[in-house]
Amino acid sequence: MQYWLVKSEPDVYGYDQLVKDGRTRWDGVRNYQARNNLRAMKTGDLCLFYHSNIGLEVVGIARVLTEHYPDPTADKGDWSSVDLEPFISFTRPVSLQQIKNHPALQQLGLVRNGRLSVMPVSFDEFSTLLSLGDTKL
Repeated sequence: MQYWLVKSEPDVYGYDQLVKDGRTRWDGVRNYQARNNLRAMKTGDLCLFYHSNIGLEVVGIARVLTEHYPDPTADKGDWSSVDLEPFISFTRPVSLQQIKNHPALQQLGLVRNGRLSVMPVSFDEFSTLLSLGDTKL
């Protein structure tokens, strides 16, 4: 299993909406590195769900339902989508400030390259974030 972090603005599509919908197509990614990360996702992988711009915090975990397929929202180019479902909400959201202040998270993509919308997360980083969020799988 691999671990990921996906970012979305909560006023555009937040974790609560994912829970309400039960599943969603993760589309609209127009960065080659983020696209390649989508393409590396496998069914069953877990994704930390990060609210960007508003909130700036990890709020839940989604699970990958389908491996990549062509993004139907792309007018041109070679872009990909995956389908996600809600897995578990964090007991306590983990703020960007907490993440930046934690010594074990200094190599996390969110700290090193905050603009990337889909990024890999190591097992240790994933576990640390679960702990900070007082969340158990």
